[in-house]
Amino acid sequence: MKFVTENIFLIVIAFVSGGMLLWPLVNRSLAGATVNTLQATRLINDGAVVLDVRDAAEYGAGHLANSRNIPTAELDKRVAELPANKPVVVVCASGSRAARAAAALRRAGRTDVFCLDGGLAGWRQAGLPVVKKA
Repeated sequence: MKFVTENIFLIVIAFVSGGMLLWPLVNRSLAGATVNTLQATRLINDGAVVLDVRDAAEYGAGHLANSRNIPTAELDKRVAELPANKPVVVVCASGSRAARAAAALRRAGRTDVFCLDGGLAGWRQAGLPVVKKA
């Protein structure tokens, strides 16, 4: 017991560090199915809807062609705007908002929801086209 009381600070740091190492795994499991840029391109070519959940200013600065912009905060109210019979590829800046949006879509009954791994940053890094709002 003396060891624990004398080293509580080190023990706390060890637990916090372990949690930080596990967070990406937990976050990925919350996101559900993720797709890389090649898989996303195939889904889009097969008719999937691209849902960009960033705010309007971010969307205007650059987005995937033919994507729909519904910010995460508005998604619960506007989920009916998405076609029910098509898969949805959810995109944000880096992937974290897309995971929350995908979870909201699943709660609304959607099963065909995929998050773009790496978000728009990953899309750009792969050299794929981005359009800007005129």
